[in-house]
Amino acid sequence: MKKRLMALSMAAIMAMGTLAACGETPATPATPVDNGNSGETPTEAAAPTQNELDTSVEATDISGEEEGKVLNIYCWNEEFKSRLTDHYPGYSEVDSTHGKIGDIDVVWNITPSDDNAYQNNLDETLLKQDSAAADDKIDLFLVEADYALKYVDTDYTLPVTDLGISLSELSTQYKYTQDVMTSSNGTLKGVSWQGCPGVLIYNREAAKEVLGSDDPADVQKAVADWDTYKATAADMKAAGYYMTATVNDTYRTFSNNVSVPWVSADKKVQIDDNIKRWVDDSKEMYDAGEIKSTEALWGDAWSSGFYPDGKVFCYFGPAWLINFCMAADTDGSIANQGGWGATEGPQGFFWGGTWICAANGTDNKATVADIMRKLTVDKDIMIDIVKADDDFVNNQPAMEELAASDYTSAVFGGQNPLGMFAAGAKNIALDKISAYDQGCNEEFQNAMKDYFDGNADYDTALNKFYDAITTKYPALSK
Repeated sequence: MKKRLMALSMAAIMAMGTLAACGETPATPATPVDNGNSGETPTEAAAPTQNELDTSVEATDISGEEEGKVLNIYCWNEEFKSRLTDHYPGYSEVDSTHGKIGDIDVVWNITPSDDNAYQNNLDETLLKQDSAAADDKIDLFLVEADYALKYVDTDYTLPVTDLGISLSELSTQYKYTQDVMTSSNGTLKGVSWQGCPGVLIYNREAAKEVLGSDDPADVQKAVADWDTYKATAADMKAAGYYMTATVNDTYRTFSNNVSVPWVSADKKVQIDDNIKRWVDDSKEMYDAGEIKSTEALWGDAWSSGFYPDGKVFCYFGPAWLINFCMAADTDGSIANQGGWGATEGPQGFFWGGTWICAANGTDNKATVADIMRKLTVDKDIMIDIVKADDDFVNNQPAMEELAASDYTSAVFGGQNPLGMFAAGAKNIALDKISAYDQGCNEEFQNAMKDYFDGNADYDTALNKFYDAITTKYPALSK
């Protein structure tokens, strides 16, 4: 279940104004198109509806098409590049921004997501796609969960069937990963190599010291629901630990378990009770000294808990967080020492994900299709990704096989967390997402910082949020 953008031309959308500059960070959900001051929005804001994948569509035969000489890839960080470099057969690295696949030159255009720079760069280039020389056209680009809506219902993304990929080839993937990329007319417009169910990632040393055990089942009893979690936070504080590094560490767990979407059918912004509980619990715990900081994720206060001296008990996140963000390759980090464990936590949730899209106009359809097949369908390669990178991959048979095996994660201290992740992936639902999620999530957290810091009362902070979100999306109201 999900809400989709109506079929709008991206060219028309971007002619109205600039895109939202939301300052997102790697792998965090992003915002849909901000249409400037025109008062128009990227969606008709209808109630969320199920977009069923049209399985009757047959794959196009592209066997007679010639391949281009240059494969241009647009992304925001090194994660996908590392997957291709390490796991795609026949890829050879030339330098940090160039590679080779057979006779094809691979060119990486990597623009960090800060201040929406990646999307701005991508969109400006897509607008020139029709008139660009063949070697300059975008062939493949990546999107994240929330702003995927911005591209799925446009002609800038090719259906995977236009690449010669049949939908039956993708039958082993987790359904929600296809739901994200299914257009309003039932067309699949992208695929992902990863699934992103979340868990509570805990500091084993702190667990042993305070809880008497670092066994996942024992730790789960101490964080089984939010009331129990808060009681454990008090025990952690007494022992000199913070429960989390920032107030925002728990946010995705609350925001993924709402009963209504951020925006109603009549375009009113809605504050779900679970979002309000995040505010209340966070304020109480921060004032009690049980949370270290009110700073945003990705900053120094947040990352301080990656190391023993940071004295942080837990983080909330999917496999990519521990693999890509928590200093696993840095000497002295908890991850490097195998000092984290994983347990379910108070509520299930998911966070982020990266999808591979083929750009309309690519002259490398066969190569893009082969990358999609190898990295998102080939079971052996996907198992290699798990073993090499501690990732959770988008292949149910592979994950079920590894979950039942003697596989262990060095980062998780020899634990096999894959059964936990696999169970979470099957339960991910998208019926409460909207086209405004990144903007609402980010502006709400930004506004509440004043409240957490004691610089505003709750109503003042809430009004700051309403002002920010209705400025960003003029058609919305409180």
